[in-house]
Amino acid sequence: MYLNKAIIVGNLTRDPELKALPSGIQVCSFGMATNRVWKDKDGNKKEAADFHNVVVFGRQAEIVSQYLRKGSQVLVEGRMQTRSWDGQDGQKRYRTEIVADRVQFGARSGGGGAAGGSKEKKEVSDEAIEYPEEDIKPEDIPF
Repeated sequence: MYLNKAIIVGNLTRDPELKALPSGIQVCSFGMATNRVWKDKDGNKKEAADFHNVVVFGRQAEIVSQYLRKGSQVLVEGRMQTRSWDGQDGQKRYRTEIVADRVQFGARSGGGGAAGGSKEKKEVSDEAIEYPEEDIKPEDIPF
């Protein structure tokens, strides 16, 4: 069995670039950064960023180009692919990228909601939730 699957969550490092293939299919490319944090053997906090190239095709490419900008948080799910070509200097060039099957937008930055209001975090304690006292049977669920 073979599996080529990539799932990353990070931020865009540049604005998406939308282009069209000769066949008319839209293609959008953008860069992403993923961060990781760990402690070394001495207990010191370490951070590192990894950078990824992402390509999206079709209608999803148009949507990504329309709504995402540098700094936007996004989840990308797809497959890894390496392309090669001959550069202008005659040297072979390689580029590994994620060909996205699914792009899910993250939280918007900037602090404003859809109506321009501020986002409030509401804390809910377990005491505020009224749980039923009797057990719920699967056959009681209407769907």
